[in-house]
Amino acid sequence: MTTNPYATSPFSYVAEPAAAPYSIVELMPGVRNLCEYVRLAAGDRVLLMMEHTVDPVVVQAIAAAAALRDADVRILSVPPFSAGGWDREAPLPIETAAFHEADVVISGTWWGEVHTAPLFFDQIRARSARFLSLHMTATAGALLTGARLPVEVFHALVARALRQLRTASSIRVTSARGTDLTFSGLTFEDPGPGGLRPGDWRPFPYGGVNFWPAETEGVLVVEDSTVTGVPEEPLRVTLEGNLVRKIEGGAAAGQLRRYAPGGFYMRHALFGLNPKVRVAGGTQFEREKHAGAFYCGLDGLTDGVPVTTGPGFAHCDCQVDRPTVVVDGETFVERGRLLLLDEPEIREVAARYGPPEVILDDNPVMILPRRYTGLR
Repeated sequence: MTTNPYATSPFSYVAEPAAAPYSIVELMPGVRNLCEYVRLAAGDRVLLMMEHTVDPVVVQAIAAAAALRDADVRILSVPPFSAGGWDREAPLPIETAAFHEADVVISGTWWGEVHTAPLFFDQIRARSARFLSLHMTATAGALLTGARLPVEVFHALVARALRQLRTASSIRVTSARGTDLTFSGLTFEDPGPGGLRPGDWRPFPYGGVNFWPAETEGVLVVEDSTVTGVPEEPLRVTLEGNLVRKIEGGAAAGQLRRYAPGGFYMRHALFGLNPKVRVAGGTQFEREKHAGAFYCGLDGLTDGVPVTTGPGFAHCDCQVDRPTVVVDGETFVERGRLLLLDEPEIREVAARYGPPEVILDDNPVMILPRRYTGLR
């Protein structure tokens, strides 16, 4: 029986409720942060690559903000992308040609477009565009919540988290549902203190710190995933030596095995840092960014071995909403509560925008008032 309270989260943009036209006013603080994060400047050639089913109010809000900054804006409506590698032969000639001519790409897709070969990370890095991805988050709900966290506060959280995480020898993630994973041989992504640079790809709303483990041992109990949605019974994935050795759990287990018949390995994982990202009603790729959340990406093996230099074909993202995370014996997240939110240095940065107890409160139902979304 499904007991996860997020089981009714949408499965595509077509299932998202439409926003009222006048709500564009309330989306603008989040869109302003988006423009700052992507370092949007006058004269930038901006491509809004939006799936056909994205809410027009969301598209209009982003386009209007870019135009206000005197950017050269183009809007391209595209068919929905498939989940990681499901439609791996898609050539995407129009999307690729437009991307090659843009200074800034703002992509509103449901599944991360970077799982496709023509728009994979190596292609993005080879170009000079700054690529901002709203994967599952080109919605009014995402712009109204997680996008309102001031950019500077997020950068402070990332810097503080990396000081603790990137020197760790091991990280253990557990959950009330039975997840018990230990990661070692860790490489963390450091995005730096500023916004996007040429060749960068980043998700929005900004949300967490990403890492790649050399070794993963233990059991992952999947609460939601790219392939299965919310499983109807516990879905247990056993890993040894960073490889998936066993998948158990009824129909969902069968769906996961069929997605990558050759097996899986642990490609990457992420700890959420954004206290304003919504949880209930949010998509998987929103919830992963909530402060204290955890998700990891299983990738299909290629001829029986991991291949990390190419697209994540048969890539499956798996969510754990309220974990406990211990870093070299020190608690980092306690039952979904990110302890960094209480640290004085983080609260000092938040105080530049408003009361720290409001800016950093991780109750995802309480929307940050717009007067606290920009510097005082």
